[in-house]
Amino acid sequence: MITNKTTNKVISNKEVVCKNFFTQMLGLMNKLGKTNLIMIFNKERRISLHMFFVFYPIDVLILDENKKVIEIKENFKPFTFWTAKNKGKHLIELGKKESKGKVSVGDLLEF
Repeated sequence: MITNKTTNKVISNKEVVCKNFFTQMLGLMNKLGKTNLIMIFNKERRISLHMFFVFYPIDVLILDENKKVIEIKENFKPFTFWTAKNKGKHLIELGKKESKGKVSVGDLLEF
């Protein structure tokens, strides 16, 4: 479960945690059902993503080591690329309706 500690709102009740390189590399590729993902990296890093073989738009949250939202990419469309401006330790990929109005830069999340 992902919750916004700042606003006390539940963002997601069902997500998959990706901790290793292989699961992070695959991400949402070829997932037929819309799944929310949490990626946990060993250290803060600049994050680059692509949406090849993901056929629906998502919202992406970049979090620091304290799980504070430092960047949001809304409406990340299929078959596009994106690189975060800030380094992050956690990345959350959400369906658009899960994050709509529930997350802002500076919020603290819990999962």
